[in-house]
Amino acid sequence: MQLVGYMDSPFVRRVAISARFLGQDYEHRELSIFRDFEEFRSINSLVKVPTLICDDGVSLVDSTLIIDYLESVAGRSLLPGDKADRRTVLRIAGIALVAMEKVVQMIYETRQRPADLQHQPWIDRVLQQLTGALDLLEAIVGDGSKWLAGNEITQADISVAVAWRFVLHVLPERVSAETYPGLSVFSSRAEALPEFRACPLS
Repeated sequence: MQLVGYMDSPFVRRVAISARFLGQDYEHRELSIFRDFEEFRSINSLVKVPTLICDDGVSLVDSTLIIDYLESVAGRSLLPGDKADRRTVLRIAGIALVAMEKVVQMIYETRQRPADLQHQPWIDRVLQQLTGALDLLEAIVGDGSKWLAGNEITQADISVAVAWRFVLHVLPERVSAETYPGLSVFSSRAEALPEFRACPLS
């Protein structure tokens, strides 16, 4: 399998870390949707990260769907078997994904769009949505000293830690680690794990 995309995408990094927890090997191919557009397009006309190229050449996109496929190959899941716990993990992972998406929207609006075409009310709304997601996650992680669904790492833990690292990387001038001490502690614990260290944000 080949995972295409840079680790500065939280969606690529989420897949990469999940694959390591699932014991699934992959070749990592670093291509940018901006700098390497034509080369990327020759591989996948969608030019979408992450892209997973399976051993038979079939390409998959969307981090959640790719992880679902990796789980099927591994024969185990990063989601709990208990229905109530599974719903809890899905809820938390969903909030983390919203945080990632809002940061990506900020990148496109403030770094890709010309300054004279940027729409401040839209920026304000995206930031409100991001803050809402972070406030929810801060309440969920508490002091950051425990995993979120028992003693084992789940997709909730991976997604929250990846999201928080991405937020601080892209928006340090807008989001302060001091404002979210629980997330900071939680993220530090996760980032110290070998599966995270093997997939550093590039």
